[in-house]
Order: sequence, then structure tokens, then C-alpha cells
Amino acid sequence: MRIDMHVHSSASDGTDRPAEVMRCARAAGVDVLALTDHDTTAGLGEAARALPAGLTLVPGIELSCFVGSRSVHLLGYLFDTGDPGLVAECAKIRESRAQRARGMVARLRELGVPVTWQQVAEIADGGTVGRPHVAHAMIAVGAISRFDEAFTTRWIAPGGRAYVGRYGPAPARAIDLVRAAGGVAALAHPGAGRGGPLSMELLAELAANGLAGIEVDHPDHNQAERAQLRRAASELGLLVLGSSDDHGSLTGHRIGRETTSPGEYERVLALATGARPVHGPPL
Repeated sequence: MRIDMHVHSSASDGTDRPAEVMRCARAAGVDVLALTDHDTTAGLGEAARALPAGLTLVPGIELSCFVGSRSVHLLGYLFDTGDPGLVAECAKIRESRAQRARGMVARLRELGVPVTWQQVAEIADGGTVGRPHVAHAMIAVGAISRFDEAFTTRWIAPGGRAYVGRYGPAPARAIDLVRAAGGVAALAHPGAGRGGPLSMELLAELAANGLAGIEVDHPDHNQAERAQLRRAASELGLLVLGSSDDHGSLTGHRIGRETTSPGEYERVLALATGARPVHGPPL
């Protein structure tokens, strides 16, 4: 069984519609797929309706959190998507994302880049607005030629000339919200990102707060980081997850490149009380 526990669609910053993500997953030989768009569950309905034979959908989300100024992402699985606390927090995060994007557009225009909020909103196409949508708008107006050029201090990387901060809950609060909705919480790519791997002290603190797992096998983690995270998971009694973190063409359509073991997946199912996986037609 091949299980990918972290994938995005156009409901946030992936390039493919949820239905297409499901088709791609099955074509890649994946049996279980978690759709975990940023701060939204808007793509889950379309994904469930489009499930091909033999594919199981795990309803999920990736919540955008902060520890001080550092961005930390929390994966939530199998929660009640109508839980009022979680719904309200996601709406607050998405509104802050939209305000941040508007602020970046204003700063870019001051720097001579003729992007507009309308362009960014059209690129997002109703999905959760993120910096990748701003980057695509910059390419469209010729300010940059490659996507990664936007994510530098020249433009919209943290500390960059056009960067604007936004709201995000502390990871402990996000864990509480996911658990209150009957879900299972895991840290996304804790070995990657600006600032280096998350500290053992923070991992232990979050484990004591109800964190259930950490994403160990991720394309952005090198072998040393994976070994370090496996040791931490063992010491703290956390689930070890593997995921592609696919964003469609932005990441080279890599669904199924990293996977979670069936045993760890069964542990996720045993912990969840808010929702169950959605199964496609039998083969």
C-alpha cells in the first residue's frame, strides 16, 4: 500500500484542481492520499466526488502557524470540517493572507512592478491566497522570469523589500483546535525551512500539548535530517509520516515520491474521531 499524507490542490497553492490531483495520485500508483490545502478544506468535496477506483482520500488541512517570526506548518487529519472553532480560525488566517497579498502588491507597485490585486485574485481563482500567486503575477508582468526569483530578499522572501507579515496561530493553539475537532495533528517538514530544523525542545513541548506525529520523509529533508527526526519521534512517541508535499507543476508532479508506512497510517486512523477516510469505488 502506497500512502501519501500531504498534497495540495488549486484550493490553495497547488496548480491542479482537486479532481485532477486524485487522478494523478491513482496514475502514480498511490492507494491513500491526504489532501491538505493551506488553511482550507474547500477542495475536499470535489476530491471526494472524483475519487477513482482503488483510491482512498484522507480529509486534511495544513494550518499556517508561527513561533515568533518563524513559519511552522501543522497538518491536520480526519477532523470534523464543520467544527466552529477550526472553521473560524481558518477564516481568520485566510483573511490575513489576503490582506498580506494586497500589501505585497502595494509594495511591489511602489518598486515599479505593475502587478494588481485583481491579477493575484484571478490567479488564486477562489483558493487560499499565498505568495506563490503573487510570484505568478510578477512573472506575468515580466518583473521576473523564474518562479524562485520572487522568493528572495529582493522581492517577497521574509525580510524582502516587498514582504508583508501575516497572522498565524501558535502551533499549540492549532493542535488544540485540530484535536477539539476530533482530528490528528502532525508537524509538516519540521527539518526544512528558514531557521533550520525545529529544536528538540519545541518538538517535546508540542508533543506534550497533543502533537501526534512529524513528517520525516519529505523531499526537502536530507538523510541527516531524516535520521535526526526519526530519533526525535522515537524518543517522544510520535508517528513518523512520509509525504510528497506535491504542488502540481510547481514541484514537478511528485505525488507518491515519499510515503507513509501502513502501520503508521493505521495509528492515525485509530487516533481520529472527527471523520473517516473516503473510499473510491472498488477495483
